[in-house]
Amino acid sequence: MLRFALARLAMAIPTLLLVAVTVFVLIRLIPGDPAAMMLGDASDAQGLAALRERLGLDRSIPEQFLIWTTLLLQGDLGKSIVSGQDVLPTILDRFSVSVQIVIPAVLMATLVAVPMGMFAAWKQNSLRDISLVSCATLLLSIPAFWMGMLLLLLFGLKLRWLPVVGYVNFSEDPKAAFVYLLLPVATLFLHEVGVILRMARASTLEVLNLEYITHARAKGLPESAVMWRHAFRNAFGPTWTLLGLILGNLLAGVAIIEAVFTIPGLGRLLVDAIFARDYPVIQGCLLFIASIYILVNLVVDLLYPIFDPRIAAQ
Repeated sequence: MLRFALARLAMAIPTLLLVAVTVFVLIRLIPGDPAAMMLGDASDAQGLAALRERLGLDRSIPEQFLIWTTLLLQGDLGKSIVSGQDVLPTILDRFSVSVQIVIPAVLMATLVAVPMGMFAAWKQNSLRDISLVSCATLLLSIPAFWMGMLLLLLFGLKLRWLPVVGYVNFSEDPKAAFVYLLLPVATLFLHEVGVILRMARASTLEVLNLEYITHARAKGLPESAVMWRHAFRNAFGPTWTLLGLILGNLLAGVAIIEAVFTIPGLGRLLVDAIFARDYPVIQGCLLFIASIYILVNLVVDLLYPIFDPRIAAQ
């Protein structure tokens, strides 16, 4: 187990370094001059040169990278070119908003989809199995942004049960915050239920065909004991891995949902920074997103031995 954990940690560090270099290089390939965009039509050569010097854009690419990595190792992601605010506190503030959408959606989708997927596998090829798989496929095939707009149209415009767009912080008004987050969370929930259900069903079917399940049934154990005591732990392993990928992807890429519901999350911050050519914010967001993705999947890998005793024995 210790060797397994150290191996995963050793893989995470060079991945982060590679991501940092890639992010820095890709940002410099974005067309457009941030200084010229900030000054607008009123810019002149002297003012443009002065602003580029103040922002450090007049230095060579290697010098800019050295300065950026030095500050990065100190936990300083720089200041926004547009707002002048520190990048790291801004990212953490927006990330806390994204977490309020993603975590409840993934948690509820897991609690609903895993038992349903196992039930579908248990009733393989029955009407209930076909119905569950068909619903999961339908939900999976609908793009998340389109699902969000359909929910807005139904519950916001037609029925007028929920607000259409907006966001309220929980610290200001918990009840209003809950109401505003219902539709975004429901959108992600409905989309991810299909993915998790299909994976849970596939992994359960694979486990149910193993010899030890046949042996457990031959001993006369009730079917509920066979499913939850013997099949669940081994069947949940692949689903657990998928949950890590889903969680990392959603925490990193909820920009579309945040745009549909006008929620000031991390994805919305990244999109706005790209349009404004705000280099420090773009670099900080991409590096933070990559770090979250790597961290989430690292935690998933470290907890995987719970579901696979063979890894725990290493």
